[in-house]
Amino acid sequence: MATPHPLTTTAAGADVRVRFCPSPTGLPHVGMVRTALFNWAYARHTGGKMVFRIEDTDAARDSEESFRQLVDALTWLKIDWDEGVEVGGPHAPYRQSERHDIYRGVIDKLLATGALYESYSNAEEIDARNEANGRAKQLGYDNFDRTLSDEQKEAFRAEGRQPALRLRVPDEDLTYVDLIRGEVTFPAGSFPDFVVVRPNGIPLYTFVNPVDDALMGITHVLRGEDLMPSTARQLALYAALIDAGVTTFVPRFAHMPLVLGETGNKKLSKRDPQADLFLHRDRGFIHEGLLNYLALLGWSIGHDRDVFSLEEFTEAFDIVDVNPNPARFDQKKAESINGDHIRRLAEKDFAERTIPYLAAAGLFDEPTHEQLVLAFRVAPLVQERVQLLGEVPGMVGFLFTDDVSYDADALKGLPANAAEVLDACAAALEPVTEFTPEKIQEALAEALVEKLELKPRIAYGPPRVAITGRRVSPPLFESMELLGKDESLRRLRALSEFLAA
Repeated sequence: MATPHPLTTTAAGADVRVRFCPSPTGLPHVGMVRTALFNWAYARHTGGKMVFRIEDTDAARDSEESFRQLVDALTWLKIDWDEGVEVGGPHAPYRQSERHDIYRGVIDKLLATGALYESYSNAEEIDARNEANGRAKQLGYDNFDRTLSDEQKEAFRAEGRQPALRLRVPDEDLTYVDLIRGEVTFPAGSFPDFVVVRPNGIPLYTFVNPVDDALMGITHVLRGEDLMPSTARQLALYAALIDAGVTTFVPRFAHMPLVLGETGNKKLSKRDPQADLFLHRDRGFIHEGLLNYLALLGWSIGHDRDVFSLEEFTEAFDIVDVNPNPARFDQKKAESINGDHIRRLAEKDFAERTIPYLAAAGLFDEPTHEQLVLAFRVAPLVQERVQLLGEVPGMVGFLFTDDVSYDADALKGLPANAAEVLDACAAALEPVTEFTPEKIQEALAEALVEKLELKPRIAYGPPRVAITGRRVSPPLFESMELLGKDESLRRLRALSEFLAA
């Protein structure tokens, strides 16, 4: 591996400081969460600290609602942070919009060292000079204002022009060692002096982001591959910040692979349903399952293992083990892993997590004691059968209503003699006094399998549809016990009458 720049941090262990610094625009998406997850895991793995900072300088797009959604998302996912918004810390404030005085102080220091200079060129003038000098327009700014005299600056001011401030980029190759991708070099002259402060005095994101990192002592910048081209500018700015005494080191950088959609080779769009974090939550992902899957988007705990706890993840995770190749979001695999985590939950924990989904499905508003007891009793019957908590209401809803609606595919799958089977069920269960799963099964097996000589798969289809309205349901005999004898008999007879009508 190549040798990092001599001023690159050597921080390790408890000295590691990472940051998660999203812009509060729109809904949280899985790519953003994967970034937060990897930063969080690296901080927890090393014993370091994670800073949660908000990049809210775009007043036209940023919103308090989006900020609250970000906090809601991280809180639901159990991704905590050591410093930052809502928590505080020694580097407050942690919102860019509240740090303008701090940025002004840094700008003054960089002006004093000559790292920043006034630039008065407008776009038309830059294009004209490039054309006159045989330079392609796409090369952009030509560093013309680097050497303006005081008289020239005064003349521009007399015209009413306000200068932007540009960083004087070093006339040399800029090299760093990416923790995921290895050595990366930006050749001298590959990008021009760039604007860091607008003519109105407002600093740009390309300035405030690395300045905040420097002032907050961030040692490791772990972010998406799409931000990799900006690293050249950050390296140039860091050199200036070190010269001005703002910081003493350059952080380590690591650029995580893109997350692709299920088809094609395009980055997962924010508009793609798979990117919507809250949609996954609404459908019934639990945080353990979703984080487990997101961890696999660029990283692996082992060649033959996909399911692991968050504790196992943080113990094993190291940013240098992340794969640089793009990762593809696989909805089915995500749901399968979530199902594995659902089955790992204690029965009581699983039952408690189903209650909001039962309420959202309209099975109850404020559940009564009896409804809660029923929900907790049926939960173990479906825990092995669902991959998402959102599937639970459909499977257990029959217990919370007197009116069973029959699914079309369930009715279509009934045998021709379904009414006869249902009548035999009712007759067999009528004399049963101890209405337990064992006694129910015993009575139905004798009536349907022995007397009617039906195979179990066919025999229990009609009573399942009568009791639940579905072809797939919780175990039949346990479901009938939960309903009780009278209601079970009523439902058996109701479907028989429905089929006869």
